[in-house]
Amino acid sequence: MISGHDKERAVRRALSLAALIAGSISGLIFFFLFYFSLPIISSGLIGEFLTRGWDPDKGVLGILPMIVGTVYIAGLAMIWATPIGIGLAAFIQLFSPKPLGKILRWTVEFMTGIPTVVYGFAALFFLVPAMRKIFSYGTGLSVLTASVMLALLVLPTITLIAQDRLATVPESQVLAALSLGASRMETFLYVLLPGAWRGLISAVVLGGGRAVGDTLIALMLAGNAVALPGSLLDSARTLTAHIALVTAADYESLSFKAIFVCGLVLFIFAGSNIILLRLVERLKR
Repeated sequence: MISGHDKERAVRRALSLAALIAGSISGLIFFFLFYFSLPIISSGLIGEFLTRGWDPDKGVLGILPMIVGTVYIAGLAMIWATPIGIGLAAFIQLFSPKPLGKILRWTVEFMTGIPTVVYGFAALFFLVPAMRKIFSYGTGLSVLTASVMLALLVLPTITLIAQDRLATVPESQVLAALSLGASRMETFLYVLLPGAWRGLISAVVLGGGRAVGDTLIALMLAGNAVALPGSLLDSARTLTAHIALVTAADYESLSFKAIFVCGLVLFIFAGSNIILLRLVERLKR
């Protein structure tokens, strides 16, 4: 008969193996991206590549417009989604009646299962014409349009993680504050927020990672212009959309290698997110 100690050791080994496999896959992906980016990195053109525009017909291969487009669209999406997501999480956790809170939670969970392409098509038929009519400028495919729909896409991620973190604050502390006469808003500000702020940061960081990594919303709604956007109503292209759109018949061309540099930049951003989350976890201790 297998003892409890043996079972625990087997589980630990299985988890260690799973962690090793996941880490190895991540390392292989990084090596793959770095290897195919090496011709541009070793050529000394990496500085120009990161600071110039994109015009292969003229021999200009730079991803600055895509980096700026990614920062604009993802950054704006987080500006829209963060206060709404945390506010909705607080409403579900503290302010709403329990039946309503459960319905809202189920609705947000349902939103996570909606395919991204459905959000994109809905925006093409409703949001894009509305933007074009409201601002009377351009085609409606713009930084603003893409950021609004991307905010809706990352909203469930922020809301669910934030609500789970708010739920970790001991209920006894919440009830004690309410019994002492604190309003629900005061309880949120002085009890829930101090007790869960690290978790809320994690929610925002993970939401930001999804915003940067999304492809379809930017591909369908941003207009995909390879130029620096002059305003929120101009078209732009993100790094992920650029990878999806750029094709090269010659696998040895710099145009093809440029795709892997874009992937390397995104990989480094994802790694930075993980490091930031680890730092937040250490603050918890």
